[in-house]
Amino acid sequence: MARPDESVRTGIIVANLFCYYFLFGKRKIIIHPFIGIPLGDNLHYQNLFMHWSTESSEYIVQHHYFTARKDVCKMPNGYIVDPYFVVELPASACAMALTAEGEMIMIRQYRHPIHETLLEVPGGFIDEQEDPVVAMRRELLEETGYEFADVQLLVKTAANPGVLNNFTYLFLATGGKKIAAQKLDHNEEIDIELLPLETVRGLLDEGKIVQALHACCLFYGFNKLGQ
Repeated sequence: MARPDESVRTGIIVANLFCYYFLFGKRKIIIHPFIGIPLGDNLHYQNLFMHWSTESSEYIVQHHYFTARKDVCKMPNGYIVDPYFVVELPASACAMALTAEGEMIMIRQYRHPIHETLLEVPGGFIDEQEDPVVAMRRELLEETGYEFADVQLLVKTAANPGVLNNFTYLFLATGGKKIAAQKLDHNEEIDIELLPLETVRGLLDEGKIVQALHACCLFYGFNKLGQ
């Protein structure tokens, strides 16, 4: 059987991929364009078929820690989404932090939007152009006064990509030693609690770590530690 020329082959590929998108889009599986074998997930093709274009943007509020804009977007099928609201925030980082003695460093602070005092892991915003690992070490030192032998990236995740545009870097910090007093911002009041790992694991399993990203960090951290 003769092979089709390049233009015909390209047409067949495009046709098959579009058939995949409309018939199997929810499965997020790429189908081989000639023999119909699933090739697995492929972010390139998902982005190709699902990516929205931004037709215009208008800023509503602009502040270092809270910027909101109204976008007009076009979907791949030509449908115009107007408005689509986006909140811009700086990237952030948090860490499951262990002392050299193997205790977990947790912090307790008041969170005004939900009117509750929460048990959390240390963390904060990353400065513009700041390396995430450098930022995490800085936040750990400022909030806890501890310096760490190793700070390892666990994963980069998005808290609420339907509204927020930022990512959070989750770390595992080990070998912590107290070298300084806390250096808090004027609006921060943070208590430090050193807890056994099994105590924190229990609180996590019971749903008592309310901050979602911090709970996520702990799950990844315990998984990394084999717990």
